[in-house]
Amino acid sequence: MPRTIWKGAVSFGLVHIPVALVPATTRQGIDFDWLDKRSMDRVGYKRINKTTGEDIDSENIVKGVEYEKGHYVVISDDEIKAAHPKATQTVDIVAFVDAKDISFLYIDTPYYLTPDRRGEKVYALLRETLIQTGKVGIANVVLRNKQHLAVVMPLGKALVMNTLRWADEVRGVEYLELKDEALDPDLAERELDMAKRLVEDMTEKWKPEQYKDTFQDQIMDLVEKKAREGKLEAVGGPEEAVDRRSADVIDLTELLKRSLAAKPGKARAAEADEEDDVPEKAPAKSKPASKAKTSKSSSSSRTRKAPAASSKSSKKAS
Repeated sequence: MPRTIWKGAVSFGLVHIPVALVPATTRQGIDFDWLDKRSMDRVGYKRINKTTGEDIDSENIVKGVEYEKGHYVVISDDEIKAAHPKATQTVDIVAFVDAKDISFLYIDTPYYLTPDRRGEKVYALLRETLIQTGKVGIANVVLRNKQHLAVVMPLGKALVMNTLRWADEVRGVEYLELKDEALDPDLAERELDMAKRLVEDMTEKWKPEQYKDTFQDQIMDLVEKKAREGKLEAVGGPEEAVDRRSADVIDLTELLKRSLAAKPGKARAAEADEEDDVPEKAPAKSKPASKAKTSKSSSSSRTRKAPAASSKSSKKAS
């Protein structure tokens, strides 16, 4: 049986559908624990005063929100509890909208809704109604004392509830400040045609299972190898160089032609006729690909957690 994390009802108008909420995803990844390399003991955490460096007992810790630079408003646990929305055990649909109107930028966490307490018929009624009308339900729901905006939508024979990001959490495209060359480009017809053909050549059915987290696989292979060898100390190995062709200057048409030619059996005869129009360019020397650095963006928040919370971090590779 699937793990149920919440039970309640989907409500719209006077209709109530008894449902249970089941997570639609699972987290996969590797947990890296911090260890003392001298003894291989696990490293713990302390609550400290960031000014004095002294250890702080939990009874001396309060929560505060920075109102001005260096000035905090202290909020008690009772005040925080009172501010939490009351759990109603209801997915309260307040409106129906066209499914295509909701940008994927708003989609947050997916859950399955399963019928509960002999609610199968009315569950199926809502599902079929949404399918035939092309609508989805916008709802309010409280999960774990936190209020969420959500969308209820059909998925095959099931109903799915996706929590949504609030409007002020989603940045508009104007945030990018795109230049005129990107907004209103002057594209040659031949470039556009070749790009379309390349897309057609690379089009295939979506098979999510064929895409793997290679980082996780490599780390776990390394863990298994070291475990078999009885090694506890890290052993560095040479990095595999990835051969990538690059050029200082290459025009778009040439890139598209190379891409099309690289698809076995799919290169068009038309490219041969167009070779005279595009000058040959020697590829630059191949060089090893450098590691791409990624950084996690942190959302700004006016609430500062207690020192223990801010110093306590869990390192997880995803």
